Amino acid sequence: MTQHPETSGREHRFVLVDWADPRAVELRRRMDTEIFARYERPDDDPEPAELTQRRRDALRVDPADIRATVLVLDGGQAIAHAALRELRGDWEVKRVIVDPDCRGRGIGRALMLELETIALAADVSRLILQTGDRQPDAVALYAGLGYTPIPIYEPYLETMPFSLCFEKHLRAA
Repeated sequence: MTQHPETSGREHRFVLVDWADPRAVELRRRMDTEIFARYERPDDDPEPAELTQRRRDALRVDPADIRATVLVLDGGQAIAHAALRELRGDWEVKRVIVDPDCRGRGIGRALMLELETIALAADVSRLILQTGDRQPDAVALYAGLGYTPIPIYEPYLETMPFSLCFEKHLRAA
């Protein structure tokens, strides 16, 4: 995998790992905690258990569908994570997280560019992704990289109407 210099002069290493790699699992766990807090609405009536389960199912990733899981390492520590999964013929960007202490240094941008490089090497011409309406930092990152809005797609359409979905064409067809 490639190395990208950080603005402070340190180098980050991008490594492909298995979806079940303990460092990847831990970063995804931390992401779940952060995202849950962003979308928690303590003043609202509790969500029906069936809807909560359907949302969990929509967000669940089958490891068999994963085409790449990438970690960003700073020294030996995993500071960022993202994955690509196949979803009904498309490749979808999943579970992008940068450690909160490392944000604002271009790591998320470099990670997304690494995903695009992996997709292009696999002859994939378009990436799609889903984020939520309470993640303006993610929306800004994706828009800044040339991702454009598309309609909400399944499995998010009925379970997460607050979704914001995007695509990026990586090369002309």
